[in-house]
Amino acid sequence: MQSLPLSTVLSLSNAQIAIEAAATLAFAISGLIEAARKRLDAVGVVMVAGLAAFGGGTLRDVLLDRRPFFWVEHAGWLWLLLALCVAAMLFLRDRHFALTERAMQWPDALGLGLFTATGTQIALGASMPPIVAVLMGMMTAVFGGVLRDIVCNEIPRAFSDHQPYAICSFAGAWVIVGADALQAPDWVGLTAGATTAIVLRLGALWTGWKLPAWRSND
Repeated sequence: MQSLPLSTVLSLSNAQIAIEAAATLAFAISGLIEAARKRLDAVGVVMVAGLAAFGGGTLRDVLLDRRPFFWVEHAGWLWLLLALCVAAMLFLRDRHFALTERAMQWPDALGLGLFTATGTQIALGASMPPIVAVLMGMMTAVFGGVLRDIVCNEIPRAFSDHQPYAICSFAGAWVIVGADALQAPDWVGLTAGATTAIVLRLGALWTGWKLPAWRSND
């Protein structure tokens, strides 16, 4: 992907818009499930879903000085979020589904990979160095889930469950940097990077792979 001046990197390509929308929806669903598990009221459900969906992308836009924020530029996503929350509250209440932490992990893994892809490519398009672009991709992917967990009075799972999370995003972001260095089309880098992060995260969940925990003599 050819690097562009920051002032011109305000409109996303069609592939980026599609993936950003899918990532937003995935994280919104993860927020909905977590809010339902915590038995929050309607305002709480919308807030948690919104923080999960928009938190990481907003931090990215702030750090890259991108205006308008992605959810302001695509304000229809806000209406979609509200409709999704209302529909989910009515649907889940009527069906009495058992909402488990594991149910939240699947849309969360999807959002992780997709936001990694768009965050990294947007940073590369803004002429950021590769390591900065990778970190921007990670922050885009991880920060929404961190906010979701903090508001729900949990230590963020990205820091505490010892299963690879940010590391999966880190690996996927470097795949995108590699595709960019090879001058591959945007959609190739987006697809390869997102797939890498998603497969690594789902593989960690499936196998139970854990990172070493901090050991103390106490």
